Amino acid sequence: MTDQMQVWAVERPGPIDSGPLRKVRRTVPEPRPGEVLVKVEACGICRTDLHLTEGDLPPKHPGTVPGHQAVGTVVARGTAGRFAVGDRVGIAWLRGTCGVCEFCRQGAENLCPWSTYTGWDADGGFAEYAVVPQDYAYALPTDRPAVELAPFLCAGIIGYRSLLRANLPPGGRLGIYGFGSSAHLTAQLATAQGAELFVMTRGEGNRALARELGAVFVGETADRPPVLLDSAIVFAPAGDVVPYALEALKPGGTVAVAGIYLSDVPALNYERHLFHERDLRSVTSNTRRDGEELFRLLARLPVRAHTTVVPFDAVDRALADVAHGRASGSLVAVLDG
Repeated sequence: MTDQMQVWAVERPGPIDSGPLRKVRRTVPEPRPGEVLVKVEACGICRTDLHLTEGDLPPKHPGTVPGHQAVGTVVARGTAGRFAVGDRVGIAWLRGTCGVCEFCRQGAENLCPWSTYTGWDADGGFAEYAVVPQDYAYALPTDRPAVELAPFLCAGIIGYRSLLRANLPPGGRLGIYGFGSSAHLTAQLATAQGAELFVMTRGEGNRALARELGAVFVGETADRPPVLLDSAIVFAPAGDVVPYALEALKPGGTVAVAGIYLSDVPALNYERHLFHERDLRSVTSNTRRDGEELFRLLARLPVRAHTTVVPFDAVDRALADVAHGRASGSLVAVLDG
């Protein structure tokens, strides 16, 4: 194994078109005790990577390597443990928690004040090799392509938690605002379990995909669905979408906001937006249990990522496509060799 690798690093956060992400060479990291070294096959491209690159999420250290939806093969271990050399694993957003705080003890490790994240606190998967704590890696099946599995490691897991937070009743009406990578996976999870889907989004590519996946109504972001909704999930990182989603709810309905970053929400009118016990809830990261439950569901539900393969050399251009609304479904960077 070579001791050098190529990575994409954030040199100076700024608008994506200004070139803040640069491809550089680094030394292949060595796994510490409790970690495994993974040769990356594919890494999904997430809007959170864009937020980090542009500085909406300030990098935790200089030259951060984004990417937190990586699929690959274990090639070395710091110590013996869960995985053997040759195992296929997934590297996801949640990277570490303290295990002893009140939230960790209650099963809410996503709220741990000492939690750490791949591609933010530590270098991520836009690289030929990456290390990950073995307790936070996922065992992945070998009968599905890496390109198809990668988007589930963040877009899928966060979408699944958002669906739980949205309190959708069995067979209920679900509104989705924004229809990117996470939304199109969540939509399939919901409809596979009997939900009726209403999608409000920008971009004809996203609207076409929503129709293909069975949405009974597809409109612009500000359009009012023809019926009141039981639940809604806001995937768009725009706070001005939140009032539209709340107004579309029936009494007792819930809006879950799925993003790690959201622009300011405008002033809400109590009677129009919140009265009749409408709930507005945020989604903060995920627990490992969320991911394990999701991968069990994927083994029996017909949910597939609609992917666009991106050469590793074009990760920066792919993030620009996300920024400018030119992407639909999931973008996945593939490494050669």
